[in-house]
Amino acid sequence: MITLAYGTNGLTDHRLDDALGLLAEHGYGGVALTLDHMHLDPLAPGLVARTALVRGMLERHGLQVVVETGARYVLDPRRKHEPTLLSDDGAERRLDLLRTAVDVAADLGSRVVHLWSGILPAGTAPATGRARLRAGLEELLPVAEAAGVVLAFEPEPGMLVERVDDVLDLRRALGDPDALRLTVDVGHLTCVEDAPGPDVVRRVADLIAHVQVDDMVRGVHEHLELGTGAVDLPGVLAALHESGFGGLAAVELPRHSHAAARLVASSAEAIRAAAHAADVPLRERAPLQTQEVTR
Repeated sequence: MITLAYGTNGLTDHRLDDALGLLAEHGYGGVALTLDHMHLDPLAPGLVARTALVRGMLERHGLQVVVETGARYVLDPRRKHEPTLLSDDGAERRLDLLRTAVDVAADLGSRVVHLWSGILPAGTAPATGRARLRAGLEELLPVAEAAGVVLAFEPEPGMLVERVDDVLDLRRALGDPDALRLTVDVGHLTCVEDAPGPDVVRRVADLIAHVQVDDMVRGVHEHLELGTGAVDLPGVLAALHESGFGGLAAVELPRHSHAAARLVASSAEAIRAAAHAADVPLRERAPLQTQEVTR
């Protein structure tokens, strides 16, 4: 079954244990954990010990986890998302972060690390960017394979790899490695793909390792609250269910942390309503209050 989840990049005003408790309270069965300074800093000392503490939190709250690597300023306080594997300078720092993410995922008991390409630097030819990306992944893939971790690559509007077919081209160039799979953001399907979202999901269903859930409208890369855009959420959930997808479907609202307490509740209800309309079962955690009453 699809597991109801929420991304911590939309919970940045909450301490991590409070955020995880809030998700458990509302029945979420998983969390997409972005490595960043406010929750689990991948660059600060004592990472192994801090990761063990986070694993304990996850186990206490009964949450599955996917590790995400899209923090805005984790590597450079002045340049959003930089450096990337495409960068003229600093690509090795991004590669080190991704290696760290694989280690953290393994230590947390997660099988999935999310990543994306980044924006092509000004003046850089697309072919050069693609070559840099392939070179970085050729170094990272053996690390992931050795750890038993899948790299779930997200096509991101405005980045070098921005559509699902771009990920398929990348996989072919690398020999279609099993450890390189796909993150599908359902809003991006509406934003940039030519075919309807459910049709895209069915076409690449065997490659999907992670799903992000948000609303969006055509041609505008803005993550919207569920029910306020043009995404066919029941249709996408039905397509995922038909394909046998059993991973996390994590709400992705990275600019809404100020309203997280409300959105954690309303997003869960919106996904439940869409799943009910599509006759799709969800894997959820029994709400904490219910568990306390029935002990």
